Amino acid sequence: MTGALRLAVAWATVLAFAWFGKGWLGDLAQPWFAGGLFAWLLAVIVWSAFGVVHEAEDLAHRLGEPLGTLVLTLSIVIIEVALISAVMLSAKEAPTLGRDTMFAVLMIVLNGVVGLGLLMGGLRHHQQSYNLQGASAFLSVIIPLTTIALIIPNFTSSTADGTLTTLQAVAFSVFTLALYGVFLLIQTSRHSDFFQDADEAAEAEAAAGARSAGAIGKHVVLLLANVVPIVLLAKSLAVILDHGIAALGAPSALGGVLIAAIVFTPEAISALRAIARNELQRAINLCLGAATSTVGLTVPAILTIGLLTGQTVVLGLKPTEMTLLAVTLILSTQTFSGLRTTVLEGAVHLVVFFVYLVLIFSP
Repeated sequence: MTGALRLAVAWATVLAFAWFGKGWLGDLAQPWFAGGLFAWLLAVIVWSAFGVVHEAEDLAHRLGEPLGTLVLTLSIVIIEVALISAVMLSAKEAPTLGRDTMFAVLMIVLNGVVGLGLLMGGLRHHQQSYNLQGASAFLSVIIPLTTIALIIPNFTSSTADGTLTTLQAVAFSVFTLALYGVFLLIQTSRHSDFFQDADEAAEAEAAAGARSAGAIGKHVVLLLANVVPIVLLAKSLAVILDHGIAALGAPSALGGVLIAAIVFTPEAISALRAIARNELQRAINLCLGAATSTVGLTVPAILTIGLLTGQTVVLGLKPTEMTLLAVTLILSTQTFSGLRTTVLEGAVHLVVFFVYLVLIFSP
């Protein structure tokens, strides 16, 4: 009953904004009115996110790891890519939107969610184990993907201001998709055991017994039914956020951070729940998988839109952001270099995340 009510409210909100949204979003001068719309949209999006988590966890149980978490990760990343693409195609004045969103996702997921999760897991379970091969595989892809997309554009001599030439944009898009495609093949077939812990590997056959095409299809449909309203409403929420940021004189990057945080709420919730159940491997699959998929899918999407529409796409990070990204990658490699994690790793990641938040308001 709760799921049906949630879907009814979400889709009713979508219809309301489809019918009246243009007028509502065109008259945001009254703070109380804009605040009410923001609260309404935020509540519906977060509630729908809980529906996504519920269906994704059912799918994870039926499909087993890593397919279960991959379904949730790809669903959320597709939302993010769709939102960025929609804003770029409509506004045509957002050269740094893709870069800022990717960086926000990396900081939120690799430092915020990982840090809080490891801290919470360490306090509750003291030490938690995971499959080192899987974490190493994720990081071996994340490091080159983020370096190619967010750092190298600052050091090429053929263009300035963190942009790419047409040849570079096409080549980097192809390389990024190819590497991400190879990783997905490794994750879902040849070396899927890298992304399972010992208990999950032992239970894989039992999980396979719970699979049925009808039940899986039902949960996939329900997951999409909860995901689509988030996609459709996120753009309206972004309009209100942009208006509020401009009215308050807040940093422009704050909008991307808030949107990224809202869009990735389902994965954060699912990851933290998994850690609370002492399922660290599932949380790693979600967090590191989100970082991998975000860069692997967002870079080709925004570069393609830029080439087709003639928009300028700025990918290179600012010096302080490059430093934070480098620290995050080194720290993540160090955190997932052993067989167990403790409270210390979580605390360090959280400190880096708080530094990131401070630099948003005081660059």
